[in-house]
Amino acid sequence: MAVTIENIDLDMEEDQDEVTPLNNDKLAECKKEQGNAQFKMKQYGKALPYYTEAIELCPENANYYGNRAACYLMQGQFTKALEDANKAVSIDPKFVKGWLRIAKCTMAQGDLKSAETALNKARELEPSGAVLQAELNNFNDLKTCAEKGDKAYNSGDYRMVVYCMDRALNIATSCSRFKVLKAECLAHLGNYQDAQELANEVLAFDKQNADAILVRGMCLYYQDNVERAFTHFQHVLKLAPDHIRAMDIYKKAKALKQKKEEGNEAYKAERYQDAYRLYSEALIIDPKNVANNAKLYFNRALVLSKLKKMDESIADCSEALKLDPNYLKALLKRAQIYMELSQYEEAVQDYEKAAKMDKGRETRKLLNDAKLELKKSQRKDYYKILGVSKNASTDDIKKAYRKRALVHHPDRHANASEGEKKEQEKKFKEVGEAYGVLSDPVKRAKYDNGQNLDEFGGFPEGPESYVFQTFFGDGGAHFFPSSGGGFPGSFSFQCS
Repeated sequence: MAVTIENIDLDMEEDQDEVTPLNNDKLAECKKEQGNAQFKMKQYGKALPYYTEAIELCPENANYYGNRAACYLMQGQFTKALEDANKAVSIDPKFVKGWLRIAKCTMAQGDLKSAETALNKARELEPSGAVLQAELNNFNDLKTCAEKGDKAYNSGDYRMVVYCMDRALNIATSCSRFKVLKAECLAHLGNYQDAQELANEVLAFDKQNADAILVRGMCLYYQDNVERAFTHFQHVLKLAPDHIRAMDIYKKAKALKQKKEEGNEAYKAERYQDAYRLYSEALIIDPKNVANNAKLYFNRALVLSKLKKMDESIADCSEALKLDPNYLKALLKRAQIYMELSQYEEAVQDYEKAAKMDKGRETRKLLNDAKLELKKSQRKDYYKILGVSKNASTDDIKKAYRKRALVHHPDRHANASEGEKKEQEKKFKEVGEAYGVLSDPVKRAKYDNGQNLDEFGGFPEGPESYVFQTFFGDGGAHFFPSSGGGFPGSFSFQCS
């Protein structure tokens, strides 16, 4: 809870044993009253010199130290306030307000043990005071938050720690320990900017705070700025050689850097099995290092693609994207593999995401190419129907048509079941369609560019019969059993 003027009770007029000359005593009281007047107007900077003059005139007056302590409290200068409050109770151990101000200062600094001692002293002297009860409530709240925060930290519940520290810092406004603990947990949660700002806030007043330096190093490390992180970890260990958390993360960082570099060297040397093993070992070292692990998954995906393990490569790209949804390289690589596997819908989805991240011409071209291949894949594959490659020559297409047409011609399946007849008729028709398009250079070019069959104009009627008759000649076409050469399937074609 922030300190307010309402919960600071000044000593306005109290009789003290006279231990200084009369003129100094009266003058000191005058200075105190002038300070009190400024204090009431919240002019704490102007009030301080008056209290200081009163102390110089009467250095053994506990009230003057108490009032100046109150002034320092209102300015948030807890160290100076604590010094004055301690001086006040050393002069007068029964000075209740002095003990309460010690409690305020030590709670603001997060020193629960000293705060509890001061509150117990105040309670012994004045058990039922309203100010005492308010400070006891603050102390109990602070203690509860600190204990819950420690428990949550030990169990790895960093969000709960941040929540507890936020509540604790409402009371312990100047506690570096609570600030650093919150900053460390923010770093664990990936909120690096807020973590760094909080650590820097502590270092502005305590440049040698090892825990705050560690937090800055953690933020750099988790953002894959390893070299700068090393400098911070080394600085921490120089300040505190037995700092366990610093030793642990420094050890992980060095091991991770080494494994990753070894994996990169193996990849460049085309030792892909070694690279896979090294990247896999690196991924085990520190699961919390999301930025670095995303890159490791991507690197391993590249290795797997070299090893022709495409499904596994896709899986590693997906893992990289789970850790870093904006990882453009992983998205493009996964899309590329989807294209190679003819999984065009998935490729289009990835390229669309990539195009939102990267407005460049190359990414847009990749997306358009994927959309074209998707469109092609949703039509009949005439090359597949004829059993030829996309680079097949005109002669190759004619030979393939001759073979497939004879295989599926209805006359050949006259004795088949009705279901089989329908299936063969369907295939015969598709063979005719395929030949009709692929044998025509103009139609074939349009087909290769992704246009659908209905865009070609089709055939007036019976396209499969028309093509068949055109190819084999006019007149009726019949199949006869053959014991010799001719077309495959022990049948020869004869024209009547």
